[in-house]
Amino acid sequence: MKSILLLSDTHGYIDDAICKHAEKADEIWHAGDIGTIDVYDRLAKIKPIRAVYGNIDGEKIRTVCPKNQRFLCERKDVWITHIGGYPPNYTASLKIALLQKPPHIFICGHSHILKVIYDKKLNILHLNPGAAGREGFHKVRTMLRFVIDGDNIKDMDIIELGPRGTIQ
Repeated sequence: MKSILLLSDTHGYIDDAICKHAEKADEIWHAGDIGTIDVYDRLAKIKPIRAVYGNIDGEKIRTVCPKNQRFLCERKDVWITHIGGYPPNYTASLKIALLQKPPHIFICGHSHILKVIYDKKLNILHLNPGAAGREGFHKVRTMLRFVIDGDNIKDMDIIELGPRGTIQ
């Protein structure tokens, strides 16, 4: 059983509220636009981290984070990328791979809009945690927390960190 903290679009910002939630997880997953290597390093000191780079991430982050990660967590096939689209309108560069071998969980960031969607056609749970940072058009900073226990995904919680401009 693994407790996961899923975040995205920190854009170089991390605060004690994010870290407090990270401490309670078994793993941290970051869906890109980390912003600075300092954010990655701070999270990595708290718990094991799986992260992908996003479109704003520079060379330092791209040397430690791939564009895509696909791995098993418990018995769930997980794919994390930054720009992935939404069911059924996945990005063209990923759509063929998703159709050929769909993961159980498909995670992306980029939009700054929190979404949890089940793609019935491909049997994919699509997750976008919104944006945990202060940059962007989102109004509320958000993350997701959930548990993967064997074949089960459970205890999904939306974490609201307050308005975008608020430091907590």
